[in-house]
Amino acid sequence: MNKPQGEKDIILIGAGIMSATLGALLKELSPDWNIKVFEKLEKPGEESSNVWNNAGTGHAALCELNYTKEQPDGSVDISKAISINEKFQVSKQFWSYLVKRNLLQNPREFIMPLPHISYVRGDHNVSFLRKRYEKMSAHPLFSGMEFSENPEVLEKWMPLMMKDRKIQEPIAASKIEDGTDVNFGSLTSQLFNHLEKNNVEMKYNHDVDDITRNEDGTWEVKVRNHQKETLELHEADFVFIGGGGGSLHLLQKSGISEGKGIGGFPVSGQFMVCQDPDVVSKHFGKVYGKAPVGAPPMSVPHLDTRYINNQETLLFGPFAGFSPKFLKTGSLMDLLGSVKPDNLFTMMAAGLKNIPLTKYLIKEVMLSKEQRMEELREFVPSAKTEDWEPLVAGQRVQVIKDTEEGKGTLQFGTEVINAEDGSIAALLGASPGASTAVSIMLEIIEKCFPQYLDTWEPKLKEMIPSYGINLSEQPEMIEEIHKSTEDTLGLKNQKQPQMT
Repeated sequence: MNKPQGEKDIILIGAGIMSATLGALLKELSPDWNIKVFEKLEKPGEESSNVWNNAGTGHAALCELNYTKEQPDGSVDISKAISINEKFQVSKQFWSYLVKRNLLQNPREFIMPLPHISYVRGDHNVSFLRKRYEKMSAHPLFSGMEFSENPEVLEKWMPLMMKDRKIQEPIAASKIEDGTDVNFGSLTSQLFNHLEKNNVEMKYNHDVDDITRNEDGTWEVKVRNHQKETLELHEADFVFIGGGGGSLHLLQKSGISEGKGIGGFPVSGQFMVCQDPDVVSKHFGKVYGKAPVGAPPMSVPHLDTRYINNQETLLFGPFAGFSPKFLKTGSLMDLLGSVKPDNLFTMMAAGLKNIPLTKYLIKEVMLSKEQRMEELREFVPSAKTEDWEPLVAGQRVQVIKDTEEGKGTLQFGTEVINAEDGSIAALLGASPGASTAVSIMLEIIEKCFPQYLDTWEPKLKEMIPSYGINLSEQPEMIEEIHKSTEDTLGLKNQKQPQMT
């Protein structure tokens, strides 16, 4: 890492939202650096970032109940929600910066305003949601949140969900207008279009076979060119492994000690999709419920308005499933191939600890369409089978590692793994990943390029005004950022659902 600044060679593996974000940040911070991107598919954003392969929620912890845990004493801990919301504000600031400079075009192609709603049933859950609302609405990041147990109010918020509903137990919802729907596939494509125009080499149909460290500390990346059926060797001072579920295999091939002992557990998902305009027009928002007991956090049921190919669509799910593939386009041998001598016992421990989860996933895989419809009718009592179709969503690989909680602990989040010398980094894990991509890539920049931070700080603050500031303690800045990003990204929410 001793080359002059203008001669640094960077390789980004995977053309998803993470590599796109890191590439865009580095191009602003050091325009002279040479960046190459290798992607095994034919175009960017086609795996984890694809619009059909994720829920598209701008994860800001506005409605996701798994980010606000109920404590043993009955209180609600919102610290994780605050952290995630702050990170989403960082993403919005960077996107706004790019839009203002005309480096990203029409923001409506990748982000739309959409209310975020939390919905619960039963005395205990209603009490929990009320306490959550009281605590969150008092915080400046969540100001404007509303709460109601009144069926007439809930019918205005969620007309499709309230139609034909027989209310036999207490129900409640909280709502906040500041939510968003994000098309991460479109955002990824726009970012890479910008990078290509700025001399970033995009290599599609190129699959990375191996990564090895040279004696001088640089890296040799062996790449298979599928179009020419040839092997190519590329050298880099810094490598970022952003290949979604495929990142674990490449991290293992790098041989860095920081990647030892880490395993992965793949979880697939399915949604039920409705594109009937008469049904779609009666729902406007993302409504999140509570996950069933024993279900992984990614299986929190939600009914989402989505903007896909300029058309409003409804998605319900996800229904969890299991496949040994680490990517939707991966191999059935992915899981087995990830088991190494250094993570064998960790993986075995995880298998023993997660037998209930395995049983849950098997049960979900076996569900028929009509059984999935019955779960959907818990949200939409009037749902007709002929209006909905199943859709296989993306693969997510949950990190398994030894922690203070014990050997083989399953992690439900994103994790950055980097070599001590900062010459290579990998991103593992899942939600809320894409929504917090800018914060995650800033973490990589701080860990891997500390020698440049003093020089880069003014530019970082220009791009992200809250950089280096604890935003949750700055209510005036929060208000400023909300107004600025709302204006730049066109996030004024005006539409209301049609009443039934």
